[in-house]
Formats: sequence, C-alpha cells, structure tokens
Amino acid sequence: MRTKQTPLHDFHVAHHARMVPFAGWDMPLHFANGIKTEHLATRQSSGLFDVSHMAQLEISGDRAAADLAALTPTDIAGIGDARLRYSLFLNDQGGVLDDLMIGRIGPVFYLVVNAGRADHDIDHLQKHLAATSALTVHTERALLALQGPQSASVLTRLGIDLTDFRFMQIRHFDFHATPLLITRSGYTGEDGFEIALPASAAVQFCEACLATGEVTLAGLGARDTLRMEAGLPLWGHELDENITPIEAGVNFAISKTRRMAADFPGARRILEQVRNGPQRRLVGLCADGARPVRDGTILMHNDRQIGHISSGGFAPSLDRPAALGFVETEFATIGTSLTAATRGTPTAVTISQLPFVPHQYFR
Repeated sequence: MRTKQTPLHDFHVAHHARMVPFAGWDMPLHFANGIKTEHLATRQSSGLFDVSHMAQLEISGDRAAADLAALTPTDIAGIGDARLRYSLFLNDQGGVLDDLMIGRIGPVFYLVVNAGRADHDIDHLQKHLAATSALTVHTERALLALQGPQSASVLTRLGIDLTDFRFMQIRHFDFHATPLLITRSGYTGEDGFEIALPASAAVQFCEACLATGEVTLAGLGARDTLRMEAGLPLWGHELDENITPIEAGVNFAISKTRRMAADFPGARRILEQVRNGPQRRLVGLCADGARPVRDGTILMHNDRQIGHISSGGFAPSLDRPAALGFVETEFATIGTSLTAATRGTPTAVTISQLPFVPHQYFR
C-alpha cells in the first residue's frame, strides 16, 4: 500500500529530512541536525512541525453538540465560542478509542484526530451522527504545529495579531489574504499554536516562518520526545481501548457535569475508578545510567511483575533516559525503586514526578 504524502513532502525532502512511513503517511522523522537539536530548539526558541497527517474534521447541525456528547465524556454544549477542549472517544468499557481536540466557532465544531485512528474515527462518527448533522473531512488543508517560547513572536512578526489569544482558544486569522484557523495549543508542553491553512499555502507559510530566523524545522522524533517529557499520553502507548482515562491520568477530560450525570460511554467503570482508584496508574520513570528503557519493557519489584514501559527513550531536556509506564497503584509513589527487565543487565528505574519538564502554556 502506497504511503500518503502531506502538502509539504517536497519541502521536507528539499530540507534534507529523513522520511519514514508513519500511520500510512510519508513523514519527516528528523532533519539534518537531528532529533536532539530540534527538541532543544523547540524548548528554547521555536520548532515547526508538519502534522498534516492528522485528520481535520468539521461537524455542524442542530444535533452536533448532542451527537458529540454521546461519544465523549466532555460537556460539549458547555464549550464556549472560540474555545478548545481536549477530549476522548470512549467505548462502553471505558477504554479510549482515540483522543482528540474539539474546538467551537459559533455553531460549528472543529475536530483534530490522530492519523492512525482517522479512518476509525470518521466511521465511528458516521455511524452515530444524526441525519441532521453534517460531517466534513478537510483533505484540502495542511496542519502545522509551531511550538516553543518564541512561537508567538514568530506569528506576530508575520503580521498575525494575537491580542487576547490564550491557551485553548481557537480563532480565524489571515496571512497575506490566506485564511488561517489557529488554536493556541500543541503537544509539547510549551506555548504554541496549531495552524490549519489551505494546502496550497503551506510552503509559503513555512518559508515565512523560517525567514524570521527563530524557527527550526522539526520532525516526529522530536515531537515524541517533547510530549514524553511533558507527560502527555500517546494513543497506542498510554491510551487504547483497554486503558481508561483514570489509569492514563487524563481525568480532567471528564467534565464535572458529565460525572454528575454519569451519562457517557463507560461511565460505570470510569466513575468506579474515580471513587476507589484504579488498579494501575501511568507514572514517570527515570533510569539509572545512560541506557534508555524501551516500550514494552517489563517492570519488576523484587521478583514480582508490576507493570510495563509504555514509552521510553532519551529525554534531551534532562540529558538522561526517561520513560512513561503503567504500574500497579501500590507502587506508583514518587521515589519508588523498580527494575526494568532490559536485556542483559536489568536497569534500575525510579518513579518520578510528571511532567518531567513543567508546562509553559500561555493562560
């Protein structure tokens, strides 16, 4: 099966990207200077990521809010105009079918869902939307993530007025007569923006960002290390159909009104975990020495298997290996010493505070 290409594919190749297949797309893993450079540039200045592989959806109609509420634990009707929420599609057992962003402008809801779950999510919506609800898949758009402490400065230099535009807001803007739909959000833990724009304008916009001298092109490798340091879950690792929001530490995605009503998919199991605690929890882990612990590695306490690594690797901001993993709740206390069953010599690991790097959102 041929991999799909984003509107920036040739641009990436011209900038010496190492391209790899990801979720059915040909994507840049990193550029010439490597993952660590891209990662640190994003933490210190700004990194520009192509995330056009993620699906951009639009839902409208008089039943749109009710339809989305039936599939998520979010107070959809309570999302204010020009606001954005992190949400979850749940199954009846409380497992996560996907995590997504939902923004609202007037009566229209804008969704961004994971590339590897796009076909599933579109089918899921089509099966459950009312006849009066319209679903649009925006294949004509690119999507960029500009992340880091200088990202607002970059957009301002491009003539974009960010006055009173804060974290988890969504708004229409213009760039030289090109319409932009921007959210102040991202998945790095830094201040940043996700920018939807016509595919035909994507290269011009990227070149304008680079011309400011404050932007480094970044690929999927740095995106993953940044979100791991920020303690943010990734579907297929910290989230899946068998992992609940409570186990994954994203309790905040369950709105207070929905908890009280107990009317969302999987509510019985999830609310039981809210009351009594889950049997396992997502934790941060720091490894002794220089050897990273990788996804799937078993975690031991003495001779007892008590969990596994869900995401592991090197954390450039910490200059040491770090990981996310699930452990039985009794072992989830910060400072608990465990052993990762790595090949050869086992690796000592310690439960650590999440996030590893404090979030820097502009609130």
